[in-house]
Amino acid sequence: MLSRTAANLYWTGRYMERADFLARLLDATARLSSLPTTYGGDPTAWSGALAAAGAADAFALTHGEPTEADVIHFLTVDTGNPSAICTCIEHARSNARAVRTGLTREAWEALNAAWHEVQRLRVQDLSKTDVREFTEAVQRSVAVFDGSAQRTMLRDDAYWFLQLGAAVERADNTARLLDVKYHLLLPRDEPVGGSLDYFQWSTILRTVSALTAYRWVYRDVVKPLLVADLLIFNDRMPRSLACCYDTVVELLDYLGSGSGRRGPAHRQASQIQLQLREGDIKTVFASGLHEFIERFIVDNNRLGVAIAEQFAF
Repeated sequence: MLSRTAANLYWTGRYMERADFLARLLDATARLSSLPTTYGGDPTAWSGALAAAGAADAFALTHGEPTEADVIHFLTVDTGNPSAICTCIEHARSNARAVRTGLTREAWEALNAAWHEVQRLRVQDLSKTDVREFTEAVQRSVAVFDGSAQRTMLRDDAYWFLQLGAAVERADNTARLLDVKYHLLLPRDEPVGGSLDYFQWSTILRTVSALTAYRWVYRDVVKPLLVADLLIFNDRMPRSLACCYDTVVELLDYLGSGSGRRGPAHRQASQIQLQLREGDIKTVFASGLHEFIERFIVDNNRLGVAIAEQFAF
């Protein structure tokens, strides 16, 4: 496969995964912002959404204090934000169109329909009702695309690069979400373990569709240590860091077997996978969850660079 084709498929996967995450994040933030004002929910929640999206610095360049309307606009339709939902789906469509023959008809039509759907809903000022409709449409569209790809694409380089991009992006998103909750989201005067803390952790689980899984695995009330354990080390949880890296290593192995060689990206991914397999949540909390996640995000970004270099993107 040409390196340009591989890059287009890889980034199609990343952009679609990012759009899905941002839609989930906005939906979760709307829930947090509905808390009574005595909790200080509104400003904390929306600034936390920007931080989780990795867009706080970009937002600060053109905006003042984060408000609900400004953050929603910035993360959904703002053309000045390269990671806005509409921009992500537009980039995914452009990448996919460049390698149209690498996708099945069903996968392409699902992605194209996702683009048309967000264009239909694209407005300058989204009300709360519009936001819910918008985020649900994005999540539904991404799920249809993902399902179409899984059900119809041949298991070869095209499919593997598409899924590789999604897995790398998913790991980054889960890590950022955890870090924002632990390090930034809880107001300074609110006690850890209080009602707001509990509601925020529950909302984080909802963001990654993990609340039911949490109850099945732990059969306990929502506790920060157990939430972090589920989203970092539980390899049965699809959006956990461990599961994402099991997928990354497996996909790189498939790509390596096709070319007959392994490269730096394989070694880096395998090293991160090993750290996640041997890790322990109590040790992580003792040494600092924020520091652990910061290192993971840096390592995950380095892996993205290594993938690009290895496959000459």
